[in-house]
Amino acid sequence: MSIPSAVKSTPIHGRQQLIDYLAAGEKPRDAWRIGTEHEKFGFRNDDLRPPTFEGDRGIRALLEGIASRYGWDIAREGDTPVALIRDKANITLEPAGQLELSGAPLETIHQTCCEVNSHLEEVRSVADELGLGFLGMGFQPKWARSDMPWMPKGRYKIMREYMPKVGSLGLDMMTRTCTVQVNLDFSSEADMVRKFRTSLALQPIATALFADSPFTEGKPNGYQSYRSHVWTDTDPNRTGMLDFVFDDGFSYERYVDYMLDVPMYFSYQNGHYIDLAGQDFKRFMGGTLDALPGTRATMKDWADHLTTAFPEVRLKQYLEMRGADGGPWNRLCALPALWVGLLYDDDALYAAWELANTLTREERHALRDGVPKHAMKLPFRGGTVRDLAREVLEIASHGLKRRNRLNRNGADESIFLDPLIEIVDANQTPAERKLELFHSEWNGSVDPVFKEFAY
Repeated sequence: MSIPSAVKSTPIHGRQQLIDYLAAGEKPRDAWRIGTEHEKFGFRNDDLRPPTFEGDRGIRALLEGIASRYGWDIAREGDTPVALIRDKANITLEPAGQLELSGAPLETIHQTCCEVNSHLEEVRSVADELGLGFLGMGFQPKWARSDMPWMPKGRYKIMREYMPKVGSLGLDMMTRTCTVQVNLDFSSEADMVRKFRTSLALQPIATALFADSPFTEGKPNGYQSYRSHVWTDTDPNRTGMLDFVFDDGFSYERYVDYMLDVPMYFSYQNGHYIDLAGQDFKRFMGGTLDALPGTRATMKDWADHLTTAFPEVRLKQYLEMRGADGGPWNRLCALPALWVGLLYDDDALYAAWELANTLTREERHALRDGVPKHAMKLPFRGGTVRDLAREVLEIASHGLKRRNRLNRNGADESIFLDPLIEIVDANQTPAERKLELFHSEWNGSVDPVFKEFAY
């Protein structure tokens, strides 16, 4: 949700404004929507290298080509195109040029999948002429961190300089990971709390089902979701499982207090990003930052600051599910289907919370810590995570069937769970399938992934 212009410049005078901002996201059930985001790696077809920003075959040329052909408006930083906007959707750039679609808020998964497919067709039509392709995986399978280009965005320069001070894998997170997310609504504070707790506890199940990042620099890395592992050594101040969400009395206010303790990255002032990395947002509210003396934080600064924490589930004026690796088009539709099925039907949410609520703090952390390496085969309570995944998918499927949102052929949204059901039935994650190919048909090379799994 964008902030009205009149609100952006409103100075912050106290915590209650910040609490009220989160509460303003509440929507009645008939206004609940589904916002899906996904990132993908670009590569040059001839040498498989990631495209730079400039050049005849660069990301700038791609953005300008998509804009001119398909009616997107170009958003710029100075004179540099950094995003595309059309209706309520955006195409943005991750730090190394990973292309992200931030989809419009839609009513059904059928609409979401149409949006995904239309976007991929638009990108492909322009990319083909530039000799570029795009790949959906959780981690760049071939190229080293030093091979990755950097996009000319002010906030990324600030983050690039700050990340090595707080973790060893933050630059990998920025340049070599891709995810698929879904953003979902809530009707009240109590509804937010129930959905936050349920989705946070079950996020490792999504990580296991979508695990698709088994290679680093052309070799198996010992993980099934290396992307998920990367987050464990990015920045402890802004990542993780947020145990306080499960405490009695969790609320908008408690989340605000968490965010006020998250160190800042930047403030966007007069068209420029001001480096405030590591500084205290509370001091910014009081106008006492040395870098911006006398300047008080505004509600736009607060909205920006909310985007700089990266827990497994993130609260803004909606909830973001952040646990899944990027993947092929059908899993880009499956991720929103999974969480809509669990969270947007009352009976399913009750059943999902009943399951999530049985997990102890130790079990939640054991799942989060173990799933990146073992995915569905992680032992759990005498069985494996596969058993949990099967139960979660059954709840989600019933939830989608009860929603009864039908396409023109009379099929409900549960059809979009089929790729995940196949993964559970085969007991083989996408990562395990690629490792199998690597050790057989691909003869120890990751290069075929760019052809066989490209969009």
